[in-house]
Amino acid sequence: MEPVDERFRLMHVHAHPDDESSKGAATTAKYVAEGVDVHVVTCTGGERGSILNPGFEHPGILENPDLISEIRREEMERARDILGITQDWLGFVDSGWPEGDPKPPLPEGCFALVPLEEAAAPLVRLIRSFRPHVMTTYDENGGYPHPDHIKCHEISVYAFEAAADPERYPELGEPWQVSKLYYHFGWSRRRMEAIEAAMRRHGLESPYAERMNRPFDPEREKRVTTHVPCADYFHVRDEALIAHATQIDPNGFWFAVPREIEKEAWPTEDYELVKSFVDTTLPEDDLFAGLR
Repeated sequence: MEPVDERFRLMHVHAHPDDESSKGAATTAKYVAEGVDVHVVTCTGGERGSILNPGFEHPGILENPDLISEIRREEMERARDILGITQDWLGFVDSGWPEGDPKPPLPEGCFALVPLEEAAAPLVRLIRSFRPHVMTTYDENGGYPHPDHIKCHEISVYAFEAAADPERYPELGEPWQVSKLYYHFGWSRRRMEAIEAAMRRHGLESPYAERMNRPFDPEREKRVTTHVPCADYFHVRDEALIAHATQIDPNGFWFAVPREIEKEAWPTEDYELVKSFVDTTLPEDDLFAGLR
């Protein structure tokens, strides 16, 4: 494919550092390679994230757990360079994952508790300054129901509308209408079934057995509108993932399926087109369909 006109701009809005690498990173790498200007907005610093990689080592982390914030910023810088993107922090504080029954209240001052109009303001400013043609975020369930992911969805949808309205936030720049809004769509059952079948054909055990036993919503599967072919960039996604060493075990779940099998079984990343101000025909294979 010929490189697209470099005027095209794509904005991804994510909750934490590492989300930009675990959700849509191969799509990002594909469009960067084609000349699209891709900007990631990270709502929080991931300050309350746990160390999920059992092999992670860092001098001083045991004595000073507060280092996690600094470390995750460094990881984000590495992933940013690998993906070839620009990035901004909204500056909100990670809400953490509440555990228990009943769940405890969210910590005071965290992202999920910031009033919607206040939380959306810095995103409106960034939309008006970067002027994306296409914007992606999470669905109403946040992709999974982490309070920061749900809040990320809320401020993204709110800011998508507000950034185009000259009556709202007039102090934050000239209005800008984003042409298309998408929800990132991750692990669909169809995707897992396809990869599981390919693993069996190659005599390998599927890593998704436990996930396949969970209840699923068949109606949700029907919401996918857009399959972006990006298998040639899975390796870039993997490099970006590994850059988040506190979160990603290089010997863990993310890499349980050989890449050649993944390319064979499901060579796309998938999205739901939520709003469009340009004419397009569904299903799509391009986030810029209707804009070219």
